[in-house]
Amino acid sequence: MKLQEILNTLDCTLYAGDMDKEISTLAYDSRKVVKDSLFVCISGTTKDAHEFIPEVIEKGATAIIIEKDVEPVAGITYIKVENSRLALAITSANYFGNPARELKTIGITGTKGKTTTTYMVKSILEKAGIKTGLIGTIEAIVGENHYPAANTTPESYRVQELFRQMVDAGLDAVVMEVSSQALMLHRVSGFTFDIGVFTNLEPDHIGENEHKDFEDYMHCKSLLFRQCKTGIFNGDSQHLEGILQGHTCQVVTYGYGKDNDLRVENVELLNENGGLGVRYDITGRENMTVETNVPGTFSVYNSLTAVAICKQFKVTEDKIKEALKNVYVKGRIELVPVSNKFTVMIDYAHNAMALESLLTTLREYEPGRLVCLFGCGGNRAKSRRYEMGEVSSKLADLTVVTSDNPRDEEPMDIINDILIGVHKADGEYVTIPDRKEAIRYCLTKAKEGDIVVLAGKGHEDYQEIKGVKHHMDERELIADIVKENGHDII
Repeated sequence: MKLQEILNTLDCTLYAGDMDKEISTLAYDSRKVVKDSLFVCISGTTKDAHEFIPEVIEKGATAIIIEKDVEPVAGITYIKVENSRLALAITSANYFGNPARELKTIGITGTKGKTTTTYMVKSILEKAGIKTGLIGTIEAIVGENHYPAANTTPESYRVQELFRQMVDAGLDAVVMEVSSQALMLHRVSGFTFDIGVFTNLEPDHIGENEHKDFEDYMHCKSLLFRQCKTGIFNGDSQHLEGILQGHTCQVVTYGYGKDNDLRVENVELLNENGGLGVRYDITGRENMTVETNVPGTFSVYNSLTAVAICKQFKVTEDKIKEALKNVYVKGRIELVPVSNKFTVMIDYAHNAMALESLLTTLREYEPGRLVCLFGCGGNRAKSRRYEMGEVSSKLADLTVVTSDNPRDEEPMDIINDILIGVHKADGEYVTIPDRKEAIRYCLTKAKEGDIVVLAGKGHEDYQEIKGVKHHMDERELIADIVKENGHDII
């Protein structure tokens, strides 16, 4: 591929060398450079790729994108830009043939709800015959292929690579989570989304190497709506005005408020045969009743978001209803069938804010008892342990404190920190360090009408101990326990 083709639309300056180059590969990882590569120097928080220029030249790179002054080497072309992350996004899109132009692209941003909503959207669109890929916190899905995720939103090169794979696989659309970090670091630059979505906004990801303050966090979220054609917004959010700042898209709103384009009415919580769900009416631009097997009032927002998106694709009401009744999101309020008498679910809630939201929502179902099992990760802030312990003790009838990913710490040291928070409220609790035994305790002691929540692991299928990841999937643990103790489970 010609260098000039890869640099198309990129605002850049020829720093040294010439533009008449044939490029074999595009790379931003020095380990992947080969003969005739174009290497993009990313200035990271821990490493500066400009330091690897001698190494990549030795490996055969013949063109390099820089954002700092360097000492040129004869025969090497240097292209200077103001922002090399933006340059990587634009060159990646060009390198892979601008695949976003051949897909309907949907980007979802917000503090909570992104993961669940992406799966809901994919489920509905697939039911309607629209072949849809997914990129998110848990995984990327291209047809039958599933790739584990390292970040909520991958680096721009990987985004474009996945888009290309989706186009080549004959997919029609892609729905993806778009984090504030991704927008700040230009991981989704280089193309225009067909649909951008805002779910909600709460203080999060603020601190060193993230966002300096809430205003910066909100600003980065708002950037999505300067690069999409249609924006779909939670009209009930108190931060809607801030998110709309500088937007260039057509606006559609949803929520409970009477001014929203799609409005929620007559919400009914469903609790039947060990399963939980919600049913509600949509009025305004659409008139329909929907039901979903994802519990909680916040799932009303998630599913309504999905409906609003899918209506942009002219998906019929019957397809939407069918998909929402059978949606499944691994590790996000994931119901695990164990008994018709009580409910068991797995959720990724691993901080106090998420756990409080989850337990408060489940309280609305008026369970016989609300049982919460969780642990906290090692080598992380102790404040999270105190806060989660206090939240669970306040909101759950029984807290089962166990181990999560202890990493380099002793499990009982972490548990004792959690108990400091537990003792700030008056909920009953037990401590069982072995997670399987803790789950066994919950299942064998469960009573009719109970809701048992296994919090913190979610989609994860491992436990990290002393630097080693050991396979541990809570679904498998539950299956083993049912097999071993079925006679003790009602």
